[in-house]
Amino acid sequence: MLTPCSRLVSINRRGVLYQMGDKSEQVYFLFEGRLQGVDFTLDGREVGLFFVEPKDYCGELGLFDRGPQSETVIATVKSMVLAVPSDELRSIIFSNPTTVARATERVAQRVRAMTAQRAILAIPDIPQRICAQLLLLSGEIETESTGLSIANPPTHQELAIMLNTSRESVTRVLQRLQSSEVCQKRGTHLLEILDPKQLQLIAQGYEKLQ
Repeated sequence: MLTPCSRLVSINRRGVLYQMGDKSEQVYFLFEGRLQGVDFTLDGREVGLFFVEPKDYCGELGLFDRGPQSETVIATVKSMVLAVPSDELRSIIFSNPTTVARATERVAQRVRAMTAQRAILAIPDIPQRICAQLLLLSGEIETESTGLSIANPPTHQELAIMLNTSRESVTRVLQRLQSSEVCQKRGTHLLEILDPKQLQLIAQGYEKLQ
């Protein structure tokens, strides 16, 4: 039913999928790549709000109030999305109570995640802020041997955007975490948190990063 009115969109790295304030005419389902929702400070600096991974979607808020987009979404790598018209999708979603429940749960999750992100941005100490961000990204994923881990972790630049700091600051803190054996990077696809308790103590300000 949605196929004839939907279209595939290819976005190059750093390309803009939509901008804050745009009319919410479509919902975007990510097939491949990675997207990031961003906002801007008063002095024009980017602040990352959330990531969109394959099989996830964005731009859904307008389904509920037909209001404008509340953030700008960019591609962090070359990406492919399916753009589905909001009006057609709305008619399907709101005709089925189960899909309504799932859609509203998804919006609630996004709001909770953005609230947590805003709380991290309020932390004045940069190492503490970075450690809190790593804990947030790790979620509840656990392994028997290494504790928490982050699959496909953001780049240093992406973390800097999320935390309103510099890439150099992120690099220095991550190097110190690795030298202290709190974290260990495994290539570009995995960041293992070897000592979650120590990372949490630093994030909460009870200990300083060595």
